[in-house]
Amino acid sequence: MTDLLNPIFQDADKAREHLEALRWAEGRFCPHCGETEATSLVRGTKHRPGLYYCNGCKGQFTVTVGTVFERSKIGLNKWLLAFHLMAASKKGISAHQLHRMLGVTYKTAWFMAHRIR
Repeated sequence: MTDLLNPIFQDADKAREHLEALRWAEGRFCPHCGETEATSLVRGTKHRPGLYYCNGCKGQFTVTVGTVFERSKIGLNKWLLAFHLMAASKKGISAHQLHRMLGVTYKTAWFMAHRIR
């Protein structure tokens, strides 16, 4: 139960930082061209947090590009909580139970469960 109180399950920014630490443990890279040196964080209030710019291919990317989280409007904290609940469950977890536990619609829970599976 104490796992559910972890900050990565409560705050989307903490979840993004955690995912960046896991995915880019050996250093950040552009998923489009593979550039490792010429990437920089885009700063400012008009850009979403965690947006990076590649000077090699001139593209923008986040930690979610190329993952099941890509192009999802669901917060990363809810995604990570869904992953945790599904992995920790011995017999699996239904979309209806995810719907109740995450506070999302049944359709969203079904979508998440199918992407995770």
